[in-house]
Amino acid sequence: MRAVIWFVLLFVVAVVAATTLGGNDGLVSIYWAGQRLDLSLNFFLILLAALCFVLVTVFNAINALIGLPRRAREWRVSRRDRTAQASLREALAQYFGGRYSRAQKAAQRALTIQADTPELAQDNEFTVLGHLLAAGSAHRLQDRAGRDRSIERALELARRSPSARAAEEGARLLAAEWALDDRDADRALELLGALPTGVARRTHALRLRLQATRLGRQPQEALKTARLLAKHQGFSKEAAQGLLRSLAFESLETARDAEQLRRVWAQLDGLDRRDAFVAARAASLAAGFGATDEARGWLRPFWDRLAELGADERAVLALALAESVQGLGVEWLPKLEAAAQAYGREPAMGYAVGIALADRQLWGKARRLLEDAAADATLQAAARRKAWLTLARIAGEEGDAERAARAYESAAILA
Repeated sequence: MRAVIWFVLLFVVAVVAATTLGGNDGLVSIYWAGQRLDLSLNFFLILLAALCFVLVTVFNAINALIGLPRRAREWRVSRRDRTAQASLREALAQYFGGRYSRAQKAAQRALTIQADTPELAQDNEFTVLGHLLAAGSAHRLQDRAGRDRSIERALELARRSPSARAAEEGARLLAAEWALDDRDADRALELLGALPTGVARRTHALRLRLQATRLGRQPQEALKTARLLAKHQGFSKEAAQGLLRSLAFESLETARDAEQLRRVWAQLDGLDRRDAFVAARAASLAAGFGATDEARGWLRPFWDRLAELGADERAVLALALAESVQGLGVEWLPKLEAAAQAYGREPAMGYAVGIALADRQLWGKARRLLEDAAADATLQAAARRKAWLTLARIAGEEGDAERAARAYESAAILA
């Protein structure tokens, strides 16, 4: 097809030339120093075209000769640039291949080539990436001093170059991750705190912050970060629920008295306070501090809707109530009776109602429930032991020494 096109173009040129130059009637006269030179128009045009061609060729040759040193320098720079890029790619490949010593040497070689070439020294993004690879390799080789030097140099260069902003963010995230590997939570939080707001809310940054706050024993901050991660779907629904619950437990367990526990409870998110497991743990801790009224107050909203809860939730609420029966008011009795009728077959519920009724000195109802709970092997050993001890106390109050002895013996076996 190309040959056909050239053939057609040749015919076009021939036709144009024949039409234009076919009549050679024109004459060009050149006068110079009393001399006259007559040329046909066609010959003059051909001669003019040839002269222009010669002049252009001469000018190009002179320009090529003059620009030879410049092109040689550009070629050398281009060659060094390709060599530096190849070294950086080699460092990356070796790093991912687990050959960290080779990766570090290749990254240092790339940086040396760039530093020795003034034309390449302005590429800060290349330099930052090279230092990051060198720092990552040094971290894997446990060379903390070399790692810190490389990462600080990368951060310094990235701050001076707007084009290396993404590399700066990556450098800070890597440095925070390495600080966590060193168990340095304060350093990790400092690096994460220097990130822009948008970067700090990315999933990876939030994961690092969560690890840092947990390592630094800051359960409240860890809980907030975990909730943000759950909002960004950083975990599955089940994993998020379990993590948030465990962090809420850690927050509650930081309290050293009832007043601190109240403050921690107030600082929890509404979703955490509506979690039956979290409320049960808070109530158990409050009961341990002697604030049984506070404990029952936290449990009461759940007892008003037991039918909406699962068996596991009712079990933990029941066990928490059993630890908070001291000073139980008569307003709880209808709730306990209803719970016993609806869920009396659940050992934890029977145990809790029995303990509460025993505290109110309703021996008959309490004894039946506690005997069933104490005989159920699925109930926690500590709860079964307390049930036997309560049965022994009831038997003592009723004057049945033999039954009391058997109850004490059963409790001793579970101790």
